[in-house]
Amino acid sequence: MYVKSLLASARDIKIEQVEMPSDLAPEALRLRLATASICGTDMHYYRHFSNAGFTLDYPVTLGHEACAYVVNASGHEGFNVGDLVAINPVIPCGVCKKCSTGDINMCATKRFPGSATTKPHIDGFFREQFDFPARCCRKVSPDVSPDHLTFAEPLACAMHSVNRANVTIGQKVLVTGCGPMGLLATIAAVTKGAEVDVTDLKNEAISAAEQVGAKRGFQIGSATPPDNAYDVVIEASGSPYAYNQALAAVRKQGVIGVLSLIQPSDVPINLHLKALKEVTSVGSILFTHEFDDAVTLIENGTVNFEAITAARYPVSETGAACSFMADGHAVGKVLIKPD
Repeated sequence: MYVKSLLASARDIKIEQVEMPSDLAPEALRLRLATASICGTDMHYYRHFSNAGFTLDYPVTLGHEACAYVVNASGHEGFNVGDLVAINPVIPCGVCKKCSTGDINMCATKRFPGSATTKPHIDGFFREQFDFPARCCRKVSPDVSPDHLTFAEPLACAMHSVNRANVTIGQKVLVTGCGPMGLLATIAAVTKGAEVDVTDLKNEAISAAEQVGAKRGFQIGSATPPDNAYDVVIEASGSPYAYNQALAAVRKQGVIGVLSLIQPSDVPINLHLKALKEVTSVGSILFTHEFDDAVTLIENGTVNFEAITAARYPVSETGAACSFMADGHAVGKVLIKPD
């Protein structure tokens, strides 16, 4: 028996004791959770039972950011019982045109755990044991902290946004929003050699960004980043107000990278600035090769992930963990651990 959390309806997470199936699919590894972490997408499902227009058809286990230990390698070469693996949650078809070019995030038939976009839904990782395709798992050194390795998936998303915006050494970059994704975008841009400023409503969130390399922070309501000053702005807050701020702060012919899923709103967007300044906006979703890049960066041990870790909860308290995030108390990532 193992502990499994299940989002039954909005803001209602049930905890179950269940058994693993006796059969293991030929393509899968059987895994025991090491550490998972809560994403903004999980929080949309937690609050609304939907995200970005996709509504869950039935209860599902959330969580797509995780690492785990191999329980049954099922004969897959390169894996042994006890190995620590990073988990790429994207399950691409592997044969379409987009997959052939490495653009797995654009695969039309990809599957993704804990999401309404995949039908039938696949349970996510906020549970103590699960099976997952071996081709989506990367073995890492046992010396790597699982609490840091769980950052691989969201860090890869941030790196993909920074790459899409063509951030390069010496550029001035502004990151709007110091939630978990904004903090990881800060790391990604600093890793590229950029000079990074940030904005946020919370001074403690700005302080966390400074601990991972941000040079300067602007607390919304008391300070404003300069207009026309940044080569690239990475919008990581999901606020239309922040996107307007990005349009003001980016230089002429600069780039705005949209990392967040800006939710539908009545707030008007100042699109005249996009035209007058010839601003390029680039969206990003998930990642391609950046997953391996993120794992490598984590293995190098050069990033202070503890500075952007807010709290740790056992699987049996997943509901409390999501409530903690929903109430706005967290600065950084909230982690989910086995009971």
